[in-house]
Amino acid sequence: VADLWWIYSKPVPADSRELWTLFLQCSCITAVIGGLFYNWMFASLEYSWHLSVSVAISFSLLLLLTLFLVHPARCVFSMIMPTLGTKQGRKLLFSTCIMIAVVNITPNIISNIKTILQVIKCICKNSSDSLLNSTALLEKVSWEFGDAIQETIHSIYKPMNGHFRFLLLQNSSLIYQKMHLASEKISREFLSAEALVKDSVRVANRLAAGFFILYLCFESTWYLKNYLTNPRFDNFYITKKLERLAVDRKAAHLLMGSSKKLIRPTGLKLSWEEVVLCLVQAMLVTVALMLMLVVVAMDHFAFSVADTAVRKAAQFSAVPVTLSIKYKVSALRGDTTLWIVPFLFDILGHPSEKLLLGDFNRTYHHRLIFSSAHCRISPATAPNPSVLLAVGLLFCTLYATVFLEAYARRLCRGIAASFFQSCEERRVLHLYRKLSSRHRKE
Repeated sequence: VADLWWIYSKPVPADSRELWTLFLQCSCITAVIGGLFYNWMFASLEYSWHLSVSVAISFSLLLLLTLFLVHPARCVFSMIMPTLGTKQGRKLLFSTCIMIAVVNITPNIISNIKTILQVIKCICKNSSDSLLNSTALLEKVSWEFGDAIQETIHSIYKPMNGHFRFLLLQNSSLIYQKMHLASEKISREFLSAEALVKDSVRVANRLAAGFFILYLCFESTWYLKNYLTNPRFDNFYITKKLERLAVDRKAAHLLMGSSKKLIRPTGLKLSWEEVVLCLVQAMLVTVALMLMLVVVAMDHFAFSVADTAVRKAAQFSAVPVTLSIKYKVSALRGDTTLWIVPFLFDILGHPSEKLLLGDFNRTYHHRLIFSSAHCRISPATAPNPSVLLAVGLLFCTLYATVFLEAYARRLCRGIAASFFQSCEERRVLHLYRKLSSRHRKE
């Protein structure tokens, strides 16, 4: 492995064997990166299959030529890998989380809301049918009541027509048509809103992903530029070259006295600045996690409400309605409007205290139905556990990158040092002189 890395990091291969080894290394790297790039474009960014394949092949060929021919480009590309463990890599992971939420969680929420609306539509339709049937019952009651009046009342008091005029809407198609139009309008609005959200977030995610990739390359290039031009940049490590230089010049005490300010690049010790940066980044990741948990909770809540609505709608029982009519009319002697008729009956020898004109006492039963098996209600869609698992793994990776960011920067420095060893020697000499000057002042 050390020999392969030595060939990969050399500016110019020494012989044909090293040249072919370098070409094979670059070919393997570009093949792996091309496959990952295709999967990222097709699965995460949702580009078409043909576009993803063509862009991945073109990118792989360009990357192969660049890595094989340009030595600084190999260094920049090698530093991109550990740079993914810094805040730029976290931005890419955040972008992936947002895309997963938009593509998988948001449609599931909208689907459950549609199920709830279907339940409401079914209840409205069946309840309106029951109400229309109850008006038919009222019409039947009115005609039977009128017939009873005609049959039981004395001919002197009998009205010309004892039936009530009850207007009934016989054709209910107008109600059904309005309900159907309203439900279709709501469905179209939901579909348009869902499509708008998906398209907007997809475009924003693609732009953000492209920007983050370019920024990854820029940050690696910026680090390499500062490493080559500024000897003070990221130069506070006790490396093996610094130790050898201090031993050769019999100044090992310089490293012992500056142990609190210098750290070893291969050790686990973190400086105070690195600890503070890790805590700040962890808080930002926690805020993003809370927002994602809110979206996941909305998904579970929508599913719970939709599932409960579907089950309760199927369990709705018919509500019995009882209509009782009791009718009794009599003519009394003291009645100012009917005093003439009782007087005539007194003359003819009929009872004079009370004249029964008729009784009507009947009970009618009806059932109000709120649900039916003929309703088209799609079942509630449960949250996808694989999506939750993917989001959980992404956030675990995010937290891991927070605490590994300092080590990722150390790895970037080690890569740059292996590619440009002469520059590393100048930087080590500069750090040694700085420590010597500080020791003399103290």
